[in-house]
Amino acid sequence: MIIVDTALKARAEAGNPVRVGMIGAGFMGRGIANQIIHSVPGMELVAVYNRSLDGAKRAYEEAGLDHFQTVKTVAELEDAINKGKPAVTEDASLLCKAENIDALVEVTGTIEFGAQIVMEAINNKKHVVLMNAELDGTVGPMLKVYADRAGVVLSNCDGDQPGVEMNLYRYVKSIGFTPLLCGNIKGLQDRYRNPTTQASFAAKWKQAAYMVTSFADGTKISFEQAIVANATGMKVAQRGMLGYDFRGHVDDMTHLYDVDQLKSLGGIVDYVVGAQPAAGVFIYATNEDPKHQHYLNYYKRGEGPLYSFYTPYHICHFEVPLSLARAALFNDAVMAPLGKPMVDVVATAKIDLKEGETLDGIGYYMTYGQCENSDVALSENLLPMGLAEGCKLKRPVAKDTVLTYDDIILPEGRFCDKLRSEQDSYFATAAV
Repeated sequence: MIIVDTALKARAEAGNPVRVGMIGAGFMGRGIANQIIHSVPGMELVAVYNRSLDGAKRAYEEAGLDHFQTVKTVAELEDAINKGKPAVTEDASLLCKAENIDALVEVTGTIEFGAQIVMEAINNKKHVVLMNAELDGTVGPMLKVYADRAGVVLSNCDGDQPGVEMNLYRYVKSIGFTPLLCGNIKGLQDRYRNPTTQASFAAKWKQAAYMVTSFADGTKISFEQAIVANATGMKVAQRGMLGYDFRGHVDDMTHLYDVDQLKSLGGIVDYVVGAQPAAGVFIYATNEDPKHQHYLNYYKRGEGPLYSFYTPYHICHFEVPLSLARAALFNDAVMAPLGKPMVDVVATAKIDLKEGETLDGIGYYMTYGQCENSDVALSENLLPMGLAEGCKLKRPVAKDTVLTYDDIILPEGRFCDKLRSEQDSYFATAAV
């Protein structure tokens, strides 16, 4: 989306920047704040919400700004924005309601709170960019229905692997290829990692231990690939994905996949451990034109039938402002569900679980998430990973067993459960 830089330059020259509010000011949120403030002419970070006010202030302070204003009402927030004064608040709804904010970026990683605040933003006709694959992979399709009704963009983001995959997917399609696999490259996969095993790594990189655990135990990549599947119409080849261990370059890995199987499924999402380029993503695609096949061989892309395309890196928060500009200036979503969910992330016991226990959250000690095709998840009544936290077990569940709704008692009154139930019903009716 190189055109974005020209559009932002025009907004800067006109003195009419894209005004952004940020929900959540953790590790990634602070990176986004610094990027917008220092490197994106034509865009302003006008307000930051965090559950602790000190966290919101820190986002501005680490970017070198100390002239922000604490606000408690919509009127105070709108006044601060009109005066060019950055605002911080402990009330996320203010950012949803302020008329002089163009777009929001949601960076909390939460499900229940994230669902509530994104819905409020949509109801107030705000474009929303998610840096929250967990929310997107749990109730994203239903949130997209509401966003479409409101005439606003709901999008995941550039920079993180799903957005990088989607940009590459769109490019590959645009030059006449048929993508059959969207792949994500991992350095480690161990379903039994927990915050204790990951504590030193988390401390080294100044991140929360539960967050880096979700990377290591496969939950995060499952959510990432699920939202890619939902945005492309692809599926998974098996529960948990194939997940090959391969110590070469992804260009040399095409022989591991059966093209006929990929075609029969309409394409798959997958991951590989240990391949190069590390921290990259890849697309395998076909091109049935013999003339093009001759050119591709000449261009050193091989003889097919699968042709490899890859992006060798993802740089997360650096690119998120581009997603906000795409939404606000072009009504273009980086990626969003096409319709009904194709792949879900289902909760799986990380240890032997006991009757009466209450499940902890993503990246903790009791569960990990793995991908399953949505039709299977629905038919087997499997528990979405995004809804597992806070559920009470009605009976023991053995290690590595996928939990079902029959195994648990849902917490009372959660909005995310209501929205997920609505999603399941809505798309079941739509299919009929």
